[in-house]
This record gives sequence, structure tokens and C-alpha cells, in this order.
Amino acid sequence: MEISVLPISSIHKDQLIRAGYTSLESLVVVSPYRLAQELNILQEEALHIVKEALKYSGAGGVQTGRSFFKGCQSAWEMLKEEKILNYISTGCEDFDDILGGGISCKEVTEVGGVPGIGKTQLGIQLAINVQVPLAYGGLGGKAVYIDTEGSFMPERAYQVAEACIMDTLDKFAFHKDFEICKEVMQPKFFLSNIIYFRICSYTEQISVINNLHKFLEERKDVKVVIIDSITFHFRRDFKDMLRRTRVLADMSQKLMKLAKGYNLAVVLLNQVTTKFTEGSYQLTLALGDTWAHCSTSRVILYWNGNDRYAHIEKSPSLPSASAPFAINGKGIRNVASTCKRARVTNKIGGSFNQSRVRMIQITPPPYERMARSIEAQHGPALYSDCRRI
Repeated sequence: MEISVLPISSIHKDQLIRAGYTSLESLVVVSPYRLAQELNILQEEALHIVKEALKYSGAGGVQTGRSFFKGCQSAWEMLKEEKILNYISTGCEDFDDILGGGISCKEVTEVGGVPGIGKTQLGIQLAINVQVPLAYGGLGGKAVYIDTEGSFMPERAYQVAEACIMDTLDKFAFHKDFEICKEVMQPKFFLSNIIYFRICSYTEQISVINNLHKFLEERKDVKVVIIDSITFHFRRDFKDMLRRTRVLADMSQKLMKLAKGYNLAVVLLNQVTTKFTEGSYQLTLALGDTWAHCSTSRVILYWNGNDRYAHIEKSPSLPSASAPFAINGKGIRNVASTCKRARVTNKIGGSFNQSRVRMIQITPPPYERMARSIEAQHGPALYSDCRRI
């Protein structure tokens, strides 16, 4: 529950948000003394805020009975849910294969990489592909695109929509509802189903995410939420790292709840930064080690020579694997690959995800690849957005 429900002054609400207290759950565990120090207010005022938070969150009393166990489920129920998960295609079959079918719903997927590698292109592609009708292999849903950098390009989205429609109609030319679907699948309709938010500060970003559940209650056909990028304002506007960590943790928990509660995919696009380790600078995804645990899966996009690759760095159900992908006028697509195909199996019980074959590319680790590509062009620990479509 958000702090907006508390009967306190708007000044105190603004102070709480800036200090990283965006929910009642984060307030009920803090002491009035500490809160007074962080907000620079009187202890009496801090005590009043904490008491109101306890009252409105229901944490002031003891929870008993069924309400305490609300939301729990058995492992068998979880397994059944995983078997019927929906996926959003990336537009590249090899990329989809290493993901087990595409970007999974009910999960938060983080995608990171150097500038120009195709993160925004992937975000636009997912916002289009999610709208393909169910009968044609899509989810027939809408997309929410939260843009913190101003990198979303409607002209590019129109191109990708045109290509997606052409490919879909060519593939299902003999479908019984082909003529009806041909009339419905128009680029202008695809772009009309992308709900766009332009975010200019971290407070706006927090506010949008805090209220996103209200928006989704009215639009239950939304199947993907894309944030491009999750890091932009938090790298620039924050000096207090402890407060930033708390805000990010709270935000990630809300996004996890949205993904599971509304059966949609949350895709977080992330930037790279340099980290001094063992006497040298190395490339790593932004926001530090703590943030690495805030997503369900993590995918790294990197250069291998002049070719783009996607690598699964973290996943609870998928093995580490890499696959090549290309970006052209149509969007994200396959490349003519010569790498060997390998079957990834689970030693305990058969193959992963019903014997799905995945691309396994034997290459150096993604971060090493990113560093080599950048050093070759700009020298060590430097990079620029030099590759664009």
C-alpha cells in the first residue's frame, strides 16, 4: 500500500518519497528516531507518521488465521503454473530458444548491454510482438512502455509493426480467419496499443510504478511492461547509496508483484558501467551487486566482432547459453549462424523445457567481449553510442 493513503501533510509525503519510503511496508519497520533523522523533522512528527503507517497497514495488530497465510501456494501448484506460462517472442528464433520460448510472463527479465547493442530495439520489438493475436502465436495483448531516456522512436515502432504484420500474414496465409485478421492487423492499431510514459525524474518513475497497479486494473489486457531504462535517473540523481538501494529494492518488489498478479512480463533495460576489480576496470551492469538479485532472469547483449549475441547470465530454470541475433529494417531477426547446436539436458530428469534445443556458442564471457569491443574502438574503459540502426 502506498504512503499516499496516510493522513499526513503533502510536505511529509514528499520527504518520505525522496528518502525512499514509498510504501507502508517500508515505514512500519523503521524507528521514529531514525525516521526523524532521515527526514530532518521532529521526533513527535516522525512518531505520528509511523503510528499512522501501522494503523493503515494493519501491522499494529496481530494477524491470525487464514489472513496470515493469504497468497501461499503449494509447490505442485507452482509447477502447474510454470507449464502454462506464456512467452513473448523476441523475433529471433535462436534468441527465443535459449529463453525457453521467449520472454516469460509472470517474471521480471533484465536485459543489459553497451550503447548501440539493441536494447531499445528489443523493447520496441516486444511491444509489437505481444500484440500478435492468440490464433497466430502471440498473446493478443497491449504494452506499457516507460521511457526514462527519451529513446523510444514511434517511426521505428511503425516499421517493426509493418514487418511483424507481413511476416505473420505470410506464415498464416491459409488460416481460416485470415481475411478478418488482415483487416484488424494494421500498424496504426499496433501503435495505438502501446501506452507510452515519458519519465523525467526518479520521483516520477517511483510514482508511476507505485500507481501502475491501478492502471492495470482498468487495462487487464496489458501483457508486457517495458522500462527503458531502469537505471537512468538512479545513476544521476542519487548521492546516498543506502537510500538508493532501499528505493530500488522496494521498486523491484512492486514490479515482481505486478508480473505475478497480472500475468504479464516485466522487462527492465539496463546500462553498463565500469567497476574497479583486481587492479583493473571491468564492465558490469549498472546499479551494483544488490540489484543483480532483483530480477528473475538476466540477459546480457554483447558484440562478438560485428555480430550481436544474447547471453543468459542468470535464470532459475534455464542453463547459461548464448545465441546470435541481428537487427535490420524489420527489427530483431535471425542471422545466418554457423555455430554448433547442442542439446542442453538436465542430469536429474531429461531435458530442460520439454527437450527444447538451444544455441550454445563457445565464446569468452559477455563482459569480456564487451570490453574487447569497446577497447578496440575507443580505448580501455570508454565507450560511446556508435552503433545505431
